[in-house]
Amino acid sequence: MAAVWVVLPTYNESANLAELTGAILGLARGLKVLVVDDDSPDGTGAIADDLAGRHPEVAVVHRRGERGLGTAYLAGFASALAGGAEAVLTMDCDFSHDPAAIPELLAGLQSSDLVVGSRYVAGGRIEGWPLNRRLLSRAANAFVHTLFRMPADDCTSGFRLYRRSLVEAIPWKRIRSTGYSFLVESLLWASRQPGARIHEVPICFRDRTRGRSKLGWREALVGARNVTRLWLERSGDSRP
Repeated sequence: MAAVWVVLPTYNESANLAELTGAILGLARGLKVLVVDDDSPDGTGAIADDLAGRHPEVAVVHRRGERGLGTAYLAGFASALAGGAEAVLTMDCDFSHDPAAIPELLAGLQSSDLVVGSRYVAGGRIEGWPLNRRLLSRAANAFVHTLFRMPADDCTSGFRLYRRSLVEAIPWKRIRSTGYSFLVESLLWASRQPGARIHEVPICFRDRTRGRSKLGWREALVGARNVTRLWLERSGDSRP
């Protein structure tokens, strides 16, 4: 398997980072782990540095004065590609994305350019979410599908495996979202690349048991505004 880097954006994930990193490395798939920490006040960055000091497969990017999921992904992509990654896997650091599902994503990349770990295809499911979170997620995906012809049922999943060529083809400078709507915008641009093959595999998404979620209704409203802006821009833009 080509060199695969796992990008883990972190903010206050001291309760999860070491265990998750161990689970990823324990898969024995030759994966590299890249922690992108947004100056977490709970010491996540120091834990990442300790892991990097003990494991040559772990690297760390420390970001100061800047926060946001989208820009953290961009920093991770840039560092991973510079380090020789042939594929980049993105996932949450709170065990909502099960490391045990990574081999299935890796297998999917053999015939795809982007593999999405999906809650909303046959076999996918969610565990531990209250009704309001389920409704929020479903509403977000329905809203996106109303505005765009998307190639995936789960447009807001952050559990994704990108082939290097696709990462290099996406016009990242044209993506302006920084929060969770970054996931929608990046998927849209990925699907617009000529010949891009996008595939979904079912996953079980489990609500975090340690730490606090960063997603709420405020973030969802900001995301909806950003997605609407993107739709308005594309309605008057003939560029691919």
